[in-house]
Amino acid sequence: MKTWFKRVAPFFTGKKSLAESLTLPVRILTPTPAETPKVRIVFMGTPELSATLLAALLKNEYNVVGVVTKPDKPSGRKKEITPSPVKELALREALPLLQPVKMDAEAIQAIANWKPDLIVVAAYGKILPAALLELPGFGCINVHTSLLPLWRGASPIQNALLAGATETGVTIMLMDTGMDTGDILTQKSVAIDRDDTHSSLLQKLTVTGTDLLLETLPQWIERRITPIKQNNEEATLCQLIEREDGRILWSSDAESIYNRYRALYPWPGVFTYFKGDNNLLRLKLITLSFQKQNAHIVHPLGTVFEIGEKIGVQTGSGIIFLETVQLEGKTAVAIADFIRGNESFVGTLLQ
Repeated sequence: MKTWFKRVAPFFTGKKSLAESLTLPVRILTPTPAETPKVRIVFMGTPELSATLLAALLKNEYNVVGVVTKPDKPSGRKKEITPSPVKELALREALPLLQPVKMDAEAIQAIANWKPDLIVVAAYGKILPAALLELPGFGCINVHTSLLPLWRGASPIQNALLAGATETGVTIMLMDTGMDTGDILTQKSVAIDRDDTHSSLLQKLTVTGTDLLLETLPQWIERRITPIKQNNEEATLCQLIEREDGRILWSSDAESIYNRYRALYPWPGVFTYFKGDNNLLRLKLITLSFQKQNAHIVHPLGTVFEIGEKIGVQTGSGIIFLETVQLEGKTAVAIADFIRGNESFVGTLLQ
């Protein structure tokens, strides 16, 4: 039976929804009436990546009978209680919604009441218990943004960039009780460009993940995929990303510092400290570039210096060039404008 595909944007028409604000393309599967998927799907996810995948399922007329997302949480400087992108989309599309504080017996029973044949999980943010994994006949499948068994855990995109990897991808796996240890159903690789940040790479992986999910679901439902066990000897684990991971150690080499900047942009961002008049000031580095070698230029680690028309910082090996910076509590400015207001900055030691 032939199927064909087309790309459209936005995801929905007729009314404004979260999905319409997303600029990523979504692949649309156009099945014949006999092929229209009728399995009962519960979707579990939280961030925008998850909302994009849910929107694609709805556009492709999958039978989503319920949505599970994390509870609303404080967000932004004002710490206002904010719903997840998945919740916003679920409410907009009038889908049954569950936000359990923990996945206990009561929450599992609520999901069981939806009678799911399949649970699709994408960045839900919590480990799922065996009682839930065993509930649907087609199991629970997870969309993970790495080529498993590489980068198991909650921050695979950041960790791939921290490692300076040139390739990553998306894996759809059959979930088990381990952390991203389930059998692999399908995978697709994505090249990492030299200047990709977490933000740009996430966008690439969202497009690839959407495509891969729509390719995988009908094959899995029709039992045309044989799961493949992961090679645990090749597994790598993600380090958890916290706000303080953005602090730069100037003893590191310039390329490693640049990779940290790429991995942690836009959150939590990279930063350093320098001495103001009487205290240490926190300086966020919004945009920067680097040079691997500086054989003829040697300064103490962390020294800010002029090199031609650029402002450089000495690292353990190579130079970081500052382009846009932001003092805590201030707006971001070009480095030239920052220096005009902080004339003693050149020659200082960053910490």
